[in-house]
Amino acid sequence: MIAKNIAEIRRRMDAAAIAAGRDPREILLCAATKMNDAPRVRQAIAAGVDCCGENRVQELVAKSAEGAYEGAPVHFIGRLQTNKVKQVVGNVDLIQSVDRPALLECIEKEAAKKGIIQDILLEINIAGEESKAGFTEAEALEISDKMSNFSHCRLRGLMAIPPVSKKKGENCRFFSKILRLSVDIEAKKQHNIIMGILSMGMTDDFEDAIACGSTMIRIGTAIFGARDYDRK
Repeated sequence: MIAKNIAEIRRRMDAAAIAAGRDPREILLCAATKMNDAPRVRQAIAAGVDCCGENRVQELVAKSAEGAYEGAPVHFIGRLQTNKVKQVVGNVDLIQSVDRPALLECIEKEAAKKGIIQDILLEINIAGEESKAGFTEAEALEISDKMSNFSHCRLRGLMAIPPVSKKKGENCRFFSKILRLSVDIEAKKQHNIIMGILSMGMTDDFEDAIACGSTMIRIGTAIFGARDYDRK
């Protein structure tokens, strides 16, 4: 079932890209693997996802120990507490959810200790929702001006989670804002800013996100089915 679901998502991704005049190869499929065990993650990788995105540090650590992500890059896509940064830095290819200055500073210190450069995305609270973390557009521009102070972090792009989409096209205005913000940051041409990743679009709105410039969609439910939150 997982392989069949991924094949259908790929078909829809390709169709959305072609309709927007884009090359389907420009868009990556990130499997949001929260609450899915190592065998299911391996099935998704075998079926051709481009990367896996983990929301919880404890799951990342446990599945890594089981070799769940072998054959695909692993990203951290969830809310990251500063006291768990050392478990993530250097153990993932990309931290997508850098949502506040204190977290960026903590990642910088840990990456410096390990002698590495950690790739990151800034998470943007594009709709200004109180229930969600993330930088405002103005804050993201301010942080990007200071990226030269973070020599062990490399800004690769932006991530956003707009409001739940209730109808087609509803989130296009938010996706378009993220694209414009990305262009503005890229224009700064700082040495540790290499933009190119726009992580936006999930199960309910990924086709709209692709139409608006997304280069990476994060899909959980459409790959693995609905999560059972009653299961501990």
